[in-house]
Amino acid sequence: MTEKLSPGVGKVLKRLHYPLDVMLLCVRWYVTYPLSLRHLEQMMAERGIAVDHSTVHRWALKLLPVLEKEFRRRKRTVGKSWRMDETYIRIRGEWRYLYRAVDKAGNTVDFLLRARRDKAAARACFEKAIDQNGEPETVTIDRSGSNLAALQAINAPRDVPIKVRQKKYLNNIIEQDHRAIKRRTRPMLGFKKFRCARILLGGIEVMHMIVKGQMDDGGVDQNPAQQFYSLAG
Repeated sequence: MTEKLSPGVGKVLKRLHYPLDVMLLCVRWYVTYPLSLRHLEQMMAERGIAVDHSTVHRWALKLLPVLEKEFRRRKRTVGKSWRMDETYIRIRGEWRYLYRAVDKAGNTVDFLLRARRDKAAARACFEKAIDQNGEPETVTIDRSGSNLAALQAINAPRDVPIKVRQKKYLNNIIEQDHRAIKRRTRPMLGFKKFRCARILLGGIEVMHMIVKGQMDDGGVDQNPAQQFYSLAG
């Protein structure tokens, strides 16, 4: 396996001293299931592998950015009708905001963690989503004034503006999709650092997209676990 590693993973492994398959298993479980780090420590101990919960956390922080970068290279194209909304994430006892967008089929378009809920945050999310996925034809939002102001600012220089709809019931699909992310973050009992939250949420979102079938596996017909492992190279 080490002969086929991506350059990013190979660089990470120089500083980590466990077998890659063990690290990937722990990281995948952590971003897929509602497990705490101490649960993972106990589960690995039952398999005869001694690993501290803080070590699993370090593996996740080192590996997930590399795996997310590779996933984005293989991500399937999303539709042109988007639903955008934000949900709350607790970091150091304070609420922060995870902006998320899905298309009308429920496929994740993009996401962005921000410290504030305002026009600048909403615009940053829209611009990131457009940069990564191309321009949508329509964006549906709720009655948030900051989200509307962000889209109006993005539309201002365009000859053909993005159509904006403010219809809350049409956003049910993304509100339901938030639940999959919140189910995973709940056992974490809040994040301690913004940077850690951003990385771990990125990993959770990547695994969520893989489960939804948003990764191009080259026609190999791999299951979600195999797709996740293939991101390492």
